Amino acid sequence: MMEYNTQRKKLPMPEYGRGIQNMVDYALTLTDRAERQRCANTIISIMGNMFPHLRDVSDFGHKLWDHLAVMSNYQLDIDYPYEITPAEKLHARPKPMAYPMKRIRYRHYGYMLETFLHRIKDMEDGPKRDALVRLVANQMKQSLYTWNRDAMDDEKVVADLAYYTGGKVLLDLKTFRFASVQNRSFGGNQHSASRQMRRNNRRRNN
Repeated sequence: MMEYNTQRKKLPMPEYGRGIQNMVDYALTLTDRAERQRCANTIISIMGNMFPHLRDVSDFGHKLWDHLAVMSNYQLDIDYPYEITPAEKLHARPKPMAYPMKRIRYRHYGYMLETFLHRIKDMEDGPKRDALVRLVANQMKQSLYTWNRDAMDDEKVVADLAYYTGGKVLLDLKTFRFASVQNRSFGGNQHSASRQMRRNNRRRNN
């Protein structure tokens, strides 16, 4: 009768396979401590050979002995070269990282761009502020094109820039020239990317 893995004992460390687990189970049956130690050393050597690319990792050896302890359900009585990590600590989940929630008036501009806009508001007139205004204004237009193309308009950028800077920066569209926007294949340009993909497929099929 064929035996399926689903009918067998669940492996505590599936990445090592059932062969290694059988070796660990055999080591648990050995009554002679010295022989049990030699068997454990052999098992560790085989486990290490299964992942040669990890040999240079500083705690690789410690992890192997921890895994051996797990596979034996912490019942293998041998002399471990490392202090074995307790099961509750080994499988403990890390605490969730706090996600910084920033209030952004226009999300398509993003937090970093708003940070620069607030910085411009506090800067004095001069070449440095003019250069930053040009950089930020062009990025604002690029963001509108990428995420909210229907609302992309030079006057919209001028109005938003004036709002963020408290009216300190008022671009004159008669003299200010925006850089050309870059066509990207994500966000608001997803449909354009799909159309380009279909055109490429038609060329290959012809």
